[in-house]
Order: sequence, then C-alpha cells, then structure tokens
Amino acid sequence: GYRIAQAEDDRVAITRLLADPDSGRRVTREANALLDANDPEAMRAWLETGYRIAQAEDDRVAIARILADPSISPALCAAANAALDDNTPETLRHFLEVGRYQVA
Repeated sequence: GYRIAQAEDDRVAITRLLADPDSGRRVTREANALLDANDPEAMRAWLETGYRIAQAEDDRVAIARILADPSISPALCAAANAALDDNTPETLRHFLEVGRYQVA
C-alpha cells in the first residue's frame, strides 16, 4: 500500500513541476521522460536528487539570459556573475527568486 501511495504522490509532484511556468527545458524534458517510463523508483530518485540538478542547469541558463541583456545594470551583472561563480543550486535559485530584484 505504501509504495503505491508514494508512487502516486511522486507522479503528482512531477506533474506539478511540469505545470510550473518557471520549469525550464531540462526539468520539463526529464519530468516527461519519467512520467512516460512510469518507473516509481526512478521518479523517487529524481525527486530526491535529479530535480535539484536539472533545476540548477535551467537556472544557469536563465541567469545567462539575464547577462545577455545589454541593458542590465552593473549591480545586476555583478550579482548574476557572483551567483554563477558560487554555482550551488541554492544560490542560483535564490538569485532568480530574490537577488535579482534586490539589486535591479
């Protein structure tokens, strides 16, 4: 019973990530592949570790897009580069959700 319930919860969690407009290409690609494969163990493993890695890659792409805008301020440019230099998933996400609005 527990494994069936956990698998369903994981499917719902992955579906919610797909519905999030902020989900990037890698998250979307991997989530769709997991739902297509319908492997409960793979879904659980991805939610525990793979999602964080996929989201970090998507966040790096989003920050690179910000840096590609020639009209950004020097402060925003410095903050974006600092986030990329730190390169932890948490720092990248924090910059996109909070940091870029604090310096812009």
